[in-house]
Amino acid sequence: MGIVAGLDSSSAFTRIVVCDADTGAVLRQGYAPHPVEAKATDVDPQAWLLSLGEAAAGGLLEGVQAIGVSAQQHGLIPLDSSGAPVRPAMVGNDKRAQAAAADLVEAFGGRQAWAEAVGSVPQSGLPVSKLRWLARTEPDAARRTALVLQPHDWLVWQLLGRPVRKTTDRGAASATGYWSAGTGSYRPDLVELALGHQAALPEVLGPSDAAGTTPEGLLISAGTGETMAAAFGLGLATGDAVVSLGATGSVMAIHHEALADPSGMITSFADATGMHLPVVHTLNAVRALRGTAELLGVEDLSELSALAMKSTPGASGLVLLPYLEGERTPHLPHTAGTLTGLRRESMKPEHLARAAFEGMLCSLADALDVLRGRGVVVRRVFLLGQAAELPAVQAAAPAIFAAQVVVPQPADYAALGAARQAAWAFGTAQGTLAPHTPPSWQGAAAQVFEAGDELSVGQAVRQQYAATREQIHPGAFNP
Repeated sequence: MGIVAGLDSSSAFTRIVVCDADTGAVLRQGYAPHPVEAKATDVDPQAWLLSLGEAAAGGLLEGVQAIGVSAQQHGLIPLDSSGAPVRPAMVGNDKRAQAAAADLVEAFGGRQAWAEAVGSVPQSGLPVSKLRWLARTEPDAARRTALVLQPHDWLVWQLLGRPVRKTTDRGAASATGYWSAGTGSYRPDLVELALGHQAALPEVLGPSDAAGTTPEGLLISAGTGETMAAAFGLGLATGDAVVSLGATGSVMAIHHEALADPSGMITSFADATGMHLPVVHTLNAVRALRGTAELLGVEDLSELSALAMKSTPGASGLVLLPYLEGERTPHLPHTAGTLTGLRRESMKPEHLARAAFEGMLCSLADALDVLRGRGVVVRRVFLLGQAAELPAVQAAAPAIFAAQVVVPQPADYAALGAARQAAWAFGTAQGTLAPHTPPSWQGAAAQVFEAGDELSVGQAVRQQYAATREQIHPGAFNP
């Protein structure tokens, strides 16, 4: 029996789990916030190391034989020829590169050209867009940039003592905007288009490869991005999708091939196992619930959920298109939300509450159908986020998604995925695991919900929503 650890360095904190390498049982855990403001867009990457050291204090890693690293995606650390940062790291949720992203789309020939080249269309968060912003806004720093890393790459490099070799993995590389999950290769021409010159990029490792071994003999696995680590920690397989309920929403699923999407709605990531992880984002999810709660004067989402449960499926004819911040799926960046079906009998708080939940779920079901329309099989939907615990969500989701819905118990799934990867790399190095067969860890404890007899009712809600969307935004999904 071996002991492995997974660390997840998010935008605000570091979490560490220490696990039994054979079963995945969590033996101990550590946590520490980053010593920076959570909303900071420029961060000294040393802060992540300080947080890591604090989370690992008290002998947490004693006896550990391998470590996997998960970290926030889309962050950018531009380094000079000596390996020193030319400026602070730009974090993943930095929106300053929005104009730079649009500039890149036009410079390379449009959304379809980007989708075919690397499986994604530049958005403000992607490293390729940040490089363009750097070249336009801080040209001196751009000129000195000789090497480009993401947070997970940088942390692995630091743990290994800053060796000459720099590494990443398929998952993290697929989130850069200059590596193609379809071809499995970099597009240096896109780096040059963005930055103005070539820069060194880390070697892309396979799922069970080791990045190296520390002088103390501790194996460090390839690591990956948070999204890919969480999917691996959940134990997703073909037929599984994840719907994430944050202020914005996302839908991702395991698939056997990369999906180039000319519309740009699908971002074609690679996962942490050698498969693919197509993702569709929406700009509105829980923010629609919070807006409705404020409008109705209820204190929190639990109260809004209880109110919605007093209504019935279809919300007495009320339909909310929850495009409050414009929308990405479908591509309606300048639109607003719409409430239709107002009649005297429907003008009650419980119906509006129900319409908010159904509108959010139908919008995410639209995103799920984008994947299904490209041949992605979806039999189970894992619901993540605090809103997944709300009764109104659990009651409506299976029938609206037309799939079994799984609500996992809260856990550090990204850190668990990183630990599972560490166990895989360690087992492969020891000859006890095959390079193409990850360790079989026990799946996440979860509640399971079935559509049952409500499936036809849920599909009627979808039809009502789709008819309203088509009336207000005709051809939105077929421009």
